[in-house]
Amino acid sequence: MKNLKFLITAVLLCMGLAAFAQKTTETFKVYGNCGMCKEHIEGALKKKDGVFKKDWDKDTKMITVTYDTSKITLTQIKQKIADAGYDSDEIHATDEAYNKLHKCCQYARAKN
Repeated sequence: MKNLKFLITAVLLCMGLAAFAQKTTETFKVYGNCGMCKEHIEGALKKKDGVFKKDWDKDTKMITVTYDTSKITLTQIKQKIADAGYDSDEIHATDEAYNKLHKCCQYARAKN
C-alpha cells in the first residue's frame, strides 16, 4: 500500500511538472524536395530536446514545430535543421552538410 501511494504521488508530481512546460508553435520555411527530405528534416528534431511535434510539408516547404521554450529556442531548432543539410529562412546549412544530402534532396539553393 505504501508503494502504491508513492507511485501515485510520483505520477501526479510528474504530471504537474509537465504543466510548467512552455509550449509554443512556430511555422517557418525549410528548403527540401521529397519524402526523404521530410524524414531528415523532421528527424533532426528530437523529443528529448524539447520538440513535441514537427511536420514539414514538401509542397509548401513550411515546417510547423511545437516545442518547449524552456528547453530549446527557435534558433536552436533552425540550427539542428541546418546541421542536417537544410536551409531555413534564417539559418543556412554549411556546404559540407548540404553536399552530404542524397542527390534527390539537393534543392536549388539561394545565393547568399
